[in-house]
Amino acid sequence: MKLLVAVDGSKNSLRAVKYAAKLAHLLRTSSNKITLVSVHDDTGLRHARAFVGKAEVADYLRELSEKELRPARKLLKDDGIGYDMEIRTGHVAQEIIDCANTGSFDMIVLGSKGRGALADLLLGSVAQRVLANAKQPVVIVK
Repeated sequence: MKLLVAVDGSKNSLRAVKYAAKLAHLLRTSSNKITLVSVHDDTGLRHARAFVGKAEVADYLRELSEKELRPARKLLKDDGIGYDMEIRTGHVAQEIIDCANTGSFDMIVLGSKGRGALADLLLGSVAQRVLANAKQPVVIVK
């Protein structure tokens, strides 16, 4: 079973990694695979690109993703679970869905940040968008 786990550095995303690790242990097949994906929306940085350049913004987002992935990588490594990583930029929910589709993943696991009802009503959450639009089963971990 191929699991895609979205990681954003939050406590809930780390819980999602722990859940995926437990699931991988329970399934106990050699074909189990976990891929960690970190996505940052770069639209807010378009103006910064004009001043510092595309490469610098890309480097900044890559470093930010690597920092956010570090605890998840450590957890999986300590648990003896193999993993891959994907670092992407763009609309977060859509990039997670695209990654799941192009990688032929069986399930998406992600954390819920637990924003308030008003914020979710006005903005919608990444978890809600992934849940509504993904073809794969989605597990949201609190």
